[in-house]
This record gives sequence, structure tokens and C-alpha cells, in this order.
Amino acid sequence: MTTMTEASVREFKMPDVGEGLTEAEILKWYVQPGDTVTDGQVVCEVETAKAAVELPIPYDGVVRELRFAEGTTVDVGTAIIAVDVAGGAAAAAAPAAAVEESAPAPEPEEKPQGRQPVLVGYGVAASSTKRRPRKGPEATVAEATVRSAVQQELNGHGPAPVSTPAPVPVPAPAPAPAAEDRPRPLAKPPVRKLAKDLGVDLATVTPSGPDGVITREDVHAAVTAATAVPTAAAPQPAAPATAVTPAAPAASYDTARETRVPIKGVRKATAAAMVGSAFTAPHVTEFVTVDVTRTMKLVEELKQDKDLQGLRVNPLLLIAKALLVAIRRNPDINASWDEANQEIVLKHYVNLGIAAATPRGLIVPNIKDAHAKTLPQLAEALGELVGTARDGKTSPAAMQGGTVTITNVGVFGIDTGTPILNPGEAAILAVGAIKLQPWVHKGKVKPRQVTTLALSFDHRLVDGELGSKVLADIAAVLEQPKRLITWG
Repeated sequence: MTTMTEASVREFKMPDVGEGLTEAEILKWYVQPGDTVTDGQVVCEVETAKAAVELPIPYDGVVRELRFAEGTTVDVGTAIIAVDVAGGAAAAAAPAAAVEESAPAPEPEEKPQGRQPVLVGYGVAASSTKRRPRKGPEATVAEATVRSAVQQELNGHGPAPVSTPAPVPVPAPAPAPAAEDRPRPLAKPPVRKLAKDLGVDLATVTPSGPDGVITREDVHAAVTAATAVPTAAAPQPAAPATAVTPAAPAASYDTARETRVPIKGVRKATAAAMVGSAFTAPHVTEFVTVDVTRTMKLVEELKQDKDLQGLRVNPLLLIAKALLVAIRRNPDINASWDEANQEIVLKHYVNLGIAAATPRGLIVPNIKDAHAKTLPQLAEALGELVGTARDGKTSPAAMQGGTVTITNVGVFGIDTGTPILNPGEAAILAVGAIKLQPWVHKGKVKPRQVTTLALSFDHRLVDGELGSKVLADIAAVLEQPKRLITWG
């Protein structure tokens, strides 16, 4: 049996792309077996508990094998791709080796891909993996009859069962064999995992692969069919009587009944972090409603400023600046609680986190040293942060080391909320929707731009006085933005 030359084949292992991460999910492969790769070339994209990251290969060579399919979660340190660093000679020999192996032991699952059959964790597959052909219901019944005859003969009942083949046609009308006699569906381990995640019974899936092998497409087709069946069946009971027609809208709720989505990646990490934060830090939330009409006018003026042309200028920019001014005036709120050492860690820098909703879940990247940035620099950093998060390219490093966070629920039309602290931080500011409301201004009721701010803080670190001062300072700056100059 021909195998890969150990000296020429290098295995690239799943790296720890963050701090302390133990696993990552392979989202997409950019190469296939037989492709030539160079040092630094991106070969796949993976999703960790913090972000989606592209992985570059650290050497030159020819791809010999992809160890895991897309959608598979792999532990850090596990080999995910094998590369032949010997180059052309080894690449030319690979197809011949695969044909030589497959001759004595045909492997229907691996033959179309032209590569050696390998099951990770169990080495290179040998000829013992040869499968028997799939048996139909008739073959299963016949085999059961013969097996019964042989057993009776061994038990001392003589050759009487030899005359029993006559009743064989009796069970023929049964379209399906008993569950214990039903052959085990043929499918690769990744396909079995996919079926398990989607709640699909492989015994009910119609295979389309060679020799009755179930593919990923077959599993997805089974899910689609299961979803479509109730919809198609819904009109049938309504046909005999028109009085049943009011029940038709229920079909829209009865299409799938339930959908189960595996909890993993960013959403899994966020859930664990939020539960840990909610049940570790004693939260207190305070609210203030403020007239931000002057701030909104300043935003429009700044958009016309040539020094800010091409930059992201919006209310969030001035709210972030107002928070930084409030922290400068009340530095004790920029701290964290060290439970292990029983210490309060006062931080003399501000890494400003901005909560961002992405298709993969909530992430909180932060602007490093935001306290030292000018308004144009802060606007540029905000634009880069939002754009990177929207594209799903936020790096794990960008989400580490935050000291205080802003969450803008106002973009969803929400007035306010009680935000949960980002783990390791002492405060988080929620910004509600800014909209015209009747407001007493200079002794008269007028329509003014008004918003509600909510500040949650860790009561171990921040008492009511300090939290109130910080929130009042933020509101004062937004009400009179000239305080950005006088206080800043």
C-alpha cells in the first residue's frame, strides 16, 4: 500500500487565533487537494468564539488533503490540512498512489475526489474499509429466512427448514423491512454530524451518491422536503368544506414547527459572557432624558467641515466624545474588579468599546487609547470599527482589553434599555432613539430633539454618587456641546 512520504508532507494545525480559545469552526476552504499553495497564502476562513479569521499557510507546497469539511468544529492543535512540500514530483505521484490503493479496496466515498481515504484520528484507511453493496428489502427478507434455517438446523431440528423457501413471497407486500433488519445508511462522518445538527434521520434520506452514499446535498434536500410537506398538505383538508378556510393562515406557522440551531462561535461566547457578567457583577442602571437639539445641529455643521470630509460624522461620534470627557472628570469609573487578588484596577487609558450587531451575533470591538484621539481621529476609528464589524472581519485582538462600552439601541427605534456590562468593565452606556418630542425650552413648550441615556455600572466599583456624576456629565455635554471645549 502506498502512503504519503512523512518527510515531504507537512500538517498545518488549527492555531489558537485568540487568547485561550479551544476550538474553531471551518467556514470555508479556499483551496482543494492538488492546488499549489505558497507561504502566507490564505487557505481557509474559520470562526472562533470571538470572530471570523482567515488562516494563512506557513509553507510552500501542494495540497494533499483537507482533513475536515466546511462547517466542522475543530479543536485547537488538530491538523486540518496536509501539504506536500516536495512540490511537483510528489504531486504527480499522488493520483497514481490513490488509484493503486483503491484497486484492492474500492472506497465509494473517496473515489470521486481522487485522494487517499483518511479518517482523522484513525490513520490512513486500509483495504478493510471495503463495503458490502446496499441490500434491498427482498434481499434482506431472503437473508433473514436463510439465517433462520441455519439456526434451526444447528439447534437440532434437522433439515426441515430447507422446504421453507415456499413461504418467502408472503412478506413481499411489506414495502419496508423491520427496523432491526434495515441496513445502516452510508454517509461520511461530517454528513452524519450535519444530519444530527439539523435533526434529520439518515434512514429517511434518499441517497444520491455512488453506491448509495448519502451526501450533504441529500441531507439539505431532506430538510427542504420536510419543510415543504406541511405547506403542500395544508390546502387538502380545506378542499371538502369552504367553512374551514379561516384556518388557512395557520399554515404559515405550521411550515416547520421547530428549527434547532447549534449554539457555537460568537453567539456561544456572548451568551456565556453575559450570563457570567449578570450573575457576577451587581448591576445598577440609571436613566436621564436630555435635550440634544444643539448636539444634532453641531453634527450637521461638522459634516460640512472640510477637516472631517470623508469621515463618519454622526451623533454617536459626539456621544462617544461626551463619555470620554465624563471619564476624564470622573476617572474612578474607568476600572475593573480583580476577584482573584481582591483588588480594584484603575486604568489610566480608555479602550472604548462599541457594541455591534452582526449576522454571527453581538460583538464588542474597541478603539484603543480613545482618550488620546482628536475628534477627526475618533471619527476615523469609529468608521473603521463599524465597517470591519459589518464585513465580519473583526480580529480577536480588536475585542480584547476594553474598559468601557457604548451600545446604541436607538438605531433600532428603541427609547432605552438596561444594558448588561461587558465582562471586565465597570460601566456601559446605552443610547436611545433621538426624536422630536415636546420639551420645555426657555419657558415654552417646543418640539426638541430628545433622547434617553441609560448607564449600567458595577456597584462593587461604582457607587450611586459616582455613577450619577458620570451620567449627568454626559447629559450636560450633549445638551450644551460647547462643554466639549470648556471641560475637555
